[in-house]
Amino acid sequence: MDKKLGKKTPKKLHTFDLKTKEKIEELFGDADRRQKKYISWLYELATRDEKTGLYNNKFFESILGMEMEKAQRGYGELCLFIIDIDFFKKINDKYGHIKADELLKRLALVLKKQLRKSDIAARFGGEEFFILLPETNLEKAKKIISRFQASIKSDKTLKRHGITVSGGLTQHQEKDTEKSFKERADKALYKAKKTGRNRFVVVE
Repeated sequence: MDKKLGKKTPKKLHTFDLKTKEKIEELFGDADRRQKKYISWLYELATRDEKTGLYNNKFFESILGMEMEKAQRGYGELCLFIIDIDFFKKINDKYGHIKADELLKRLALVLKKQLRKSDIAARFGGEEFFILLPETNLEKAKKIISRFQASIKSDKTLKRHGITVSGGLTQHQEKDTEKSFKERADKALYKAKKTGRNRFVVVE
């Protein structure tokens, strides 16, 4: 009995009524969703290149180490492909940095459409892209690269602005270090540029 009011105290005064309970659950649910969204945003910020939406250098290096370790233990073959935009400085000079950035994004989008779920594509430096192809031998990688090449050459936006790319492909070898693996792909890229550009070269 409440002495001041002269009324009985409800037996379950410590519990919430149904509407209040639902409202609290909704608030906590919103907080949980906001937290998940924030964590997702932080992850994207830490792993993605802001201009292209591809992975950044740091994230790519960590994945490369893990995939190479898997390949060295015999858990699958691995290929690395490097792409570099031909004469990108001239593109910057002709169209300006804003348009050049738009073309970078366009190239990244064209590449994304050809990627498999297992492939890892990252932007290295201004106009260079690395694509890691896990569980892929050289012959299969060549077919994937041919699709990349065809999609780049047939894209109307890239074609209209005279965008061409050179690329170098190599397959992981048993005694490879990260350095030797990347250097061999880079050697293939260098050969593509020295022999006329707008082409892809394989170094085994």
